[in-house]
Amino acid sequence: MINSIKNSAVFRNKSAAIVISARAMSAFAYQMLAVAIGWQIYALTKSTFYLGLVGLLQFIPMFLLIIPSGHMADRFNRKMIIAFSQIVEAAAVFVLAYGSHHGWVTKESILALAFLFGATNALQGPSTISLLPNVVHPKTFPKAVALSTSAFQFAVILGPAFGGIFYALGVGVVYSIIGGLLAVTATMILFVKTLTKTIKNKSNSIKELFAGVSFIRSKNAILGAISLDLFAVLLGGATALLPVYASTILKVGPSGLGLLRSAPAAGALIVSAYLARKPLKAKVGHKMFGAVMVFGMATLVFAVSKSFFLSLAALFVLGASDVVSVVIRQTFVQTETPDRLRGRVTSVNQLFIGTSNQLGEFESGVLSSLIGSVVGAVVLGGFGTIVVALTWMKLFPSLLHLNKFKSSEEIQKLNAEQAIIGINENL
Repeated sequence: MINSIKNSAVFRNKSAAIVISARAMSAFAYQMLAVAIGWQIYALTKSTFYLGLVGLLQFIPMFLLIIPSGHMADRFNRKMIIAFSQIVEAAAVFVLAYGSHHGWVTKESILALAFLFGATNALQGPSTISLLPNVVHPKTFPKAVALSTSAFQFAVILGPAFGGIFYALGVGVVYSIIGGLLAVTATMILFVKTLTKTIKNKSNSIKELFAGVSFIRSKNAILGAISLDLFAVLLGGATALLPVYASTILKVGPSGLGLLRSAPAAGALIVSAYLARKPLKAKVGHKMFGAVMVFGMATLVFAVSKSFFLSLAALFVLGASDVVSVVIRQTFVQTETPDRLRGRVTSVNQLFIGTSNQLGEFESGVLSSLIGSVVGAVVLGGFGTIVVALTWMKLFPSLLHLNKFKSSEEIQKLNAEQAIIGINENL
């Protein structure tokens, strides 16, 4: 797999290699951070509510900032936005490392960091996703998405495991390593060179700010693809409760928690590596909905499992099925969106998809507190995901019957037409 990545036309493009590598490195850091924060705040509070609150405090700033950040991605230098955001994150994590080393970190300071990360992720999210189409040829973009997903999942596998190992050495140690990685990725991204020049929007009107929303509303299939992830992950996300499973149900400690968090990424890595070599070419709509159904069923198996190895297997299948849906949705939305609107459309996509993870964590934490059962909360989430998939198949038949993605010629024609519109609007 590694040799096939090295020989890929995408990775022979130095800027594409930097974008994908920087995204993987930052993902590695974020996964270690998730393990450290989750274990530390549960150790301080012994409360599933606080685990859910971490997700909510990441969601709030993302909800407030994601639309303006999409507009920024279409007006300003995307790579500078990414670099600035990650430098701020690195500085914040170094402060937390210092505080953990000296013993004055509280649950409030951890929650404050979660809020800050929600804000910086909202700021850089649209720019991060919109940058990749600017450094690869449209013909190779589906492979670039699969490779990016593969590298991302590889980092997600290793990140939690190393997070657990470094946490055992000291929480200040793991935070220091995370801060260093984020500083490196911020530097790497400055060396990216784009192939295309985006028509920058000079207007600050409300119409321009919400142009992404208008575009999505006019494209029923895109609306279905974006909203599917929101509700499926909102109901099916059980990652916030993994510290509880690791400590009280499976009794495997922080190292076991790292393995549990790595298992979905392991499944995703294998499938994404396969998709990088053999991109989906037909009946992509049916395959996407099928993958969401499998995701829900795997969630149900994990919910009731009391075997560590069965739980790992269920999470492995969960990740493998999820990546099929992710690759299809990302490729479809990006190829259907003209570059001049890509930042704003991506911001709406991030609002639905990115924040669904945080809301899903909050939902899982609160629901388990309300019904008094962690297992019951995850079971309800698994059933909910399956119901959402069946409902969306009825509501968005054009998405269900989607056969293939746009060709490179169709993408170039779309960008040319929208570039003319952009020039006229800015005159």
